[in-house]
Amino acid sequence: MLFSLAILFLVGFSAAAIFQKIGLPRMIGMIATGIVTGPYVLDLLVPSLLGISSELRQIALIIILIKAGLSLNLSDLKKVGRPAVMMSFVPASFEIIGYLIFAPLLLHVTRIEAAVMGAVLSAVSPAVVVPRMVKLIEEKYGTAQSIPQMILAGASCDDIFVIVLFSTFVTMAQGESAKITDFLNIPISIVLGILAGILAGFILFFLFETAYQKNHAIRSTTKTVLILGTAFLLMALETIAKPYVALSGLLAVVAMACVLKIKSTSDVSTRLSEKFGKLWIPAEVLLFVLVGAAVDIRYTLTAGVSALFMIGIALLFRAIGVFFCLLGTKLSGKEKCFCIIAYLPKATVQAAIGSVPLSLGLPCGKIVLSVAVLAILITAPLGAIGIDKSYRKLLQPEQTDSI
Repeated sequence: MLFSLAILFLVGFSAAAIFQKIGLPRMIGMIATGIVTGPYVLDLLVPSLLGISSELRQIALIIILIKAGLSLNLSDLKKVGRPAVMMSFVPASFEIIGYLIFAPLLLHVTRIEAAVMGAVLSAVSPAVVVPRMVKLIEEKYGTAQSIPQMILAGASCDDIFVIVLFSTFVTMAQGESAKITDFLNIPISIVLGILAGILAGFILFFLFETAYQKNHAIRSTTKTVLILGTAFLLMALETIAKPYVALSGLLAVVAMACVLKIKSTSDVSTRLSEKFGKLWIPAEVLLFVLVGAAVDIRYTLTAGVSALFMIGIALLFRAIGVFFCLLGTKLSGKEKCFCIIAYLPKATVQAAIGSVPLSLGLPCGKIVLSVAVLAILITAPLGAIGIDKSYRKLLQPEQTDSI
């Protein structure tokens, strides 16, 4: 495993640096590294590493979500209101509708198989979006209108909505009937996740504050370890609670970090944010190289031109959904355009659940995986490049707005 980790980090960092040098996002180099070194091309990564790939990717995602929570300004998020809530489910719903209408015509699948495909493909990738929104918050681009905060919050909830729909549609595709309680799990998961995170945040703050008052101040590095351990516990709680009640671990992690930001002094929250920023450097490579390794490039050859058309049509439906969410807001045309671009990338969820229909023996399994792989290869670079190249042109820096 050590040799595989060496390849992962050394080749991943090198590829990221090369892509950055030629003006492309670092992430593309990392995903390319994963594809090439993964089991479907050169097969340089040992099975024991790939066996814990999903857990390692989850750890990396937790790190950036904690940093996101420590960067979020909830008072700014409140200004957005309705659009922030709508962004968590409307664009995905529009995209699923696109698959329901056109997938049977273009890809010759049944309506329920089209619904399964839509659920797999409609999730935005927090792995691509969240770190870029954190960067915009730090650089204060679009923050006067709370644009990165809105996208960050929406992207975090979007995945919950889509994954619940996916499990429901898969059940229906297997010939079983869906229950209304399956759909009730969406709001329950969000509310319980936020409550669990708030509780964890207050417990941690009480621990840090009590230690400080007793002249045993906890160092920032130790706080970082304790926060990370608590985040792991919250994610584990999601799995433990799953047979009884739905709970979003990812939202719990963000909520915990938000509480720590609100209750702590600005110096403390800044130091913690910097610590997690440093942790993100290796975690980013781990996340995207392993996402690339999960992509079976062979399935892109079977997807065909029809799959390309389907992905394009679905993205158009998604763009209409984002635009619908922003109706009635004070955002300019350029700012709305940026929101549409920011909601394009797909990677993490598609890599995680794209192969599930195939493993369950569903007739649509191979075509779902083919379209999922193709969507990752097209939209992850497209969204990343779009965000990185457009935000300075489409968004206003906060200091400009205040002049």
